[in-house]
Amino acid sequence: MQIADINFLVAEDDEFQRRWLTIMLTKLGAVNIIEVADGIEALKVLQNSRRPVDISLIDLNMPGMDGMELIRHLATSKHQTAIIVASAHDSALLFSVETMSKAYGIELLGTIEKPASPESLIAIIKRYSGSTAFRKSAEPLPAVTVEDVLQGLKAREFEPYFQPKVEIASGRVKGAEAFARWHHPHYGFISPAIFVPLLEAHGQMDLLAWIIIEKSVAACRMWHDNGFAITVSINVSPSSLARPGFAEQVIERLAPHELDAQYVTFEVTESSAITNVPGFLNNLTRLRMSGYGIAVDDYGTGHASMQELLQIPFSEIKIDRSFVSGAAQNQALALVLRSSLELCRKLNRQSVAVGVETQQDWDFLRGIGCAYAQGHYIARPMPANALPRWVDEWTLYF
Repeated sequence: MQIADINFLVAEDDEFQRRWLTIMLTKLGAVNIIEVADGIEALKVLQNSRRPVDISLIDLNMPGMDGMELIRHLATSKHQTAIIVASAHDSALLFSVETMSKAYGIELLGTIEKPASPESLIAIIKRYSGSTAFRKSAEPLPAVTVEDVLQGLKAREFEPYFQPKVEIASGRVKGAEAFARWHHPHYGFISPAIFVPLLEAHGQMDLLAWIIIEKSVAACRMWHDNGFAITVSINVSPSSLARPGFAEQVIERLAPHELDAQYVTFEVTESSAITNVPGFLNNLTRLRMSGYGIAVDDYGTGHASMQELLQIPFSEIKIDRSFVSGAAQNQALALVLRSSLELCRKLNRQSVAVGVETQQDWDFLRGIGCAYAQGHYIARPMPANALPRWVDEWTLYF
């Protein structure tokens, strides 16, 4: 999506700042810009505008209805505008506003400390095309039942797609994470956000887990046979890991692929660490003893204490995208990110930044010494047979 196709709303009470934001947007190529001086006017525009407002730039301090109140109203309304928060407040406060917006379910593209620069503004606007714009143009979500999902599993309609993981210092492709994709014969690709909760609610996650595990390991074997000795990472639900004998089943069922265990990593969410289920920890420990990698996914979002985290025999920490995207412009995010990397170094664990969306994200991570990166800036998930060609192209142009 071109910036000229995006409809903007600028809600800023200071006339100079409002004009400055509008001038910057115009110079960047925007043509549809509406200016208002407070939150009440902004709500009226959102309710009555002929063209839906795609992105709203919101100041926090405004008379009548301030930016905080406007965000709260947006959360309870039907308006699907994405927002950018601009304020002269420090980055710590902006980080709190960012957290609040996400808790409300608002499509927050980012925050900017005033005075904004064209570079910081365009970097945040670029995040729009892959999120809200896609959601608005998408077809209505299909009404899928757990029976439909189980039938799809039986019909082998599920495939893993793979997103590359790249070593930042060298640019070398080191591995790929598997994401479950359901190619429905009528609806096309159906999001995991639809089928995973259904399987979890009915205790059927094992069926999906084994399909993705076996197909992912087979794909990794194929890459190795073609000269690409990279790793594969596979997400496994806590319910699967808690089942007695899960680790032994993994070892037995993956043996025919003749793939060394060091090339396979199992990912568990940080929130999984908050458990005292013996079977869960037993399976993780057995997998680690057998040479498989264990990654803590979504690090920073699960509220696990250090004691709870250290009970997992992990070899890798994957820092959640909420701390990665935009950290170059946000001091509070940068502090969390640096602290996470320092923890990885002290524990001698690999660090992976997830959700790298821009060149600025990549450059910042390289500057602070993050080991690996993963995100749409590098590549979107792709079929297994497309990965070798992508690796060749990435290596050629990196």
